Amino acid sequence: MTKPARIFGRDVEWRGLHSFATASSPHAMLGVVSGRRRMGKTYLLRALVEQRHGLYFGATAATAGESLRQFGAALAAHTGSPSPFTFANWDDAITYLFGLARSDRTDGPLLVVIDEFPYLSKTAPELASVIQREIDRYQVEESSLRLLLCGSAMSVMGGLLASTAPLRGRAQLELVLRPFGYRESAEFWGVTGDPALATRLNAVLGGTPAYRRQFLADDVPADLAEFDAWVARTVLSPLSPLFREARYLLAEEADIRDTALYHSVLAAVAQGNSTRGGIANYIGRKAVDISHHLHVLEDSQLLVRMEDVFRSGRAQYRISEPLINFYESVMRPAWARLEAGQGDEVWAQSAERFAAQVAGPHFEVICREYLLNEGQSLVGGVGSVGAGVVVADRQQMEIDVVAMNREPGSTQAAVKLLGEAKWGTVMGVNHLDRLVRARDVLGGRGLGVADCRLACFSAKGFSDSLRAESSRRPDVLLIGLDELYS
Repeated sequence: MTKPARIFGRDVEWRGLHSFATASSPHAMLGVVSGRRRMGKTYLLRALVEQRHGLYFGATAATAGESLRQFGAALAAHTGSPSPFTFANWDDAITYLFGLARSDRTDGPLLVVIDEFPYLSKTAPELASVIQREIDRYQVEESSLRLLLCGSAMSVMGGLLASTAPLRGRAQLELVLRPFGYRESAEFWGVTGDPALATRLNAVLGGTPAYRRQFLADDVPADLAEFDAWVARTVLSPLSPLFREARYLLAEEADIRDTALYHSVLAAVAQGNSTRGGIANYIGRKAVDISHHLHVLEDSQLLVRMEDVFRSGRAQYRISEPLINFYESVMRPAWARLEAGQGDEVWAQSAERFAAQVAGPHFEVICREYLLNEGQSLVGGVGSVGAGVVVADRQQMEIDVVAMNREPGSTQAAVKLLGEAKWGTVMGVNHLDRLVRARDVLGGRGLGVADCRLACFSAKGFSDSLRAESSRRPDVLLIGLDELYS
C-alpha cells in the first residue's frame, strides 16, 4: 500500500494506518483516530479505504433513527445489496457489521471506518458498549474486521479509551493527527525559500492543511511584501471562510457550552495572563471557578499547560491553535470594524499587537520545536524542552528555551541549553550576559550546567559585538531564521 501522491506528508501516520489495516491477526482489531478539525483525517482515511476496498461511513448531526438508516444504507452499498438494510437498533447493526468479517472471508481483512463517531455516540450512548461486546466476542472467535473510529471532538474521542470507558484496553491503534510542524508547513505552503514569510504564515494559521486548499483555494502570498495585503484579504475579510473559523473551532467542541466565557479565558491568555491566577483576575472570577474551563480547553487541545522546568507546581498556559490566538489578539478587539470591511485599516494599526501577542510567543514555540528536532545535535541530544523562570536577588528571569537531559548514571537532569528568543529585537551582548547569569545561578543551586550552552534566537538578527563574542566562545549559539529553516 503506497501512500497516494496527493497526500502531503503524514508518512508516519500512513505507515501506522497501513500496518493496522493489513495486520494478520485472526481476531478483530479496533483503532481510534482523532485530531482537531481541518487536520485532514477524512482525507487520509478515505484514501486508505479506497486502497483496501473497505467501508467508509461518515456520520452526520442527525437523530439516532436517521443515523441508523444511513448506516444501513452504507452497509448495503458496500455489500452490493440492491436495497438498504433496516436495523431495529444499533445492537443489530454492529452485530451484523462484525459478522461480515467472519473467518470464512477470503479477500483479506475488512477495513471499516466510522467517521465523526461523536455524532453517533451523542444520540446512541450505548454504541461504545455494543462495540466493546463484539470486540470481546471476536477475541475468542476469528474475525478479520479492522474497525477505525474517528472524530474531531477531542474531549469525546479522548474519553473513548480513558478510565472506566467501555473501550478501554480494546484498541490496538490510537492515532492523533496533529498540525504540520513549522518546517513541514513552510514546505506545504511553498515558502521554504522565505523564512520570514513562512514564520508569519505559521504564526497566523499554524500547520492546519485545510486552510490553504479548502479555505483559500491556494491563495498564498508571493513574498513578504505581499503578506500584509494577504492577511487583509483572507483572515480579516468578512467574505473569507477563515474570518469566523476561530469562533467555529470553539463552538464545535462538544463540552463547551458558554462560548463567551471560554473566549474570555482565551483572550486572557492571548493578552499575556498565562497563570491560573492571572487568567482569573483578567476575567473577574476566582481561580477555582475556572478550573473546569481550563481542563476543557486542554482536553480540546486549544490550550496547553506548560510546567516550569525549574519550579515544580508552577505552570503557565498558552494557546496551542495559532488562528485562535490571532483572533483573540487582533480580530476580537476590532470585530465590529472588521465586519464593516475595515480589514486594511485594522491590520495597519495592529503591528505592535501582532508582534507582541502573536508573532513573538509563536517564535518561542518554533525555537523549542527546533531544539526538539533538528537542533538536538547542537547539544548532543535532549530529554525535554520547555521554559522556566530563574529567580536571583528577588528578580525573575524568564528563560524562553530550556533543554534538559539526564546523563548516564546520574539521578538528576542536567541543563543542556538556556536560550532567549526575540522576534523584533536585534540581540546584543546584554542578552547573552543575562543567560550567563541564569546559568551561574542554576549551577550554584546544584544543577548540572557544565555542558550547558547559551543560545540567542532572533528573527531580527544579532549585533556585531554579539557575533564577535560568539566566534570566541564555543558555548554560545546564534540561531536566526535561516538556521531554523535550513
